[in-house]
Amino acid sequence: MIILFILGLALGAVSVVFALQNVAIITVTFFSWQLTGSLALILMLALLAGFMAAVLLLVPESISKYFKYRNLKKENEHLAEELRKQKELTVFAKNVPPTKDDIEKIENGAIHHSA
Repeated sequence: MIILFILGLALGAVSVVFALQNVAIITVTFFSWQLTGSLALILMLALLAGFMAAVLLLVPESISKYFKYRNLKKENEHLAEELRKQKELTVFAKNVPPTKDDIEKIENGAIHHSA
């Protein structure tokens, strides 16, 4: 945590030095728009615009991966429960052939053996 604070502090210091060294006033023209300001301000706005564009491009994929992760997690839990039931049936069947009532108890999770 302290490392992040130190990195943030260093980045802030570098940004201030950059802004102080690039105070020249420039005009940027894009189609019919004109923006006049210090070179540092214009560069930081361009950097911010690029960052926002990247975030907007990555958000849909991140949301999609999140929902896929949730579905896989649910499927994993279901498969783990099925495996548990099969292990119980196998252990139980080695000793005594299971009756229909025993199988039903295992399916409902009533019998718990630790392997």
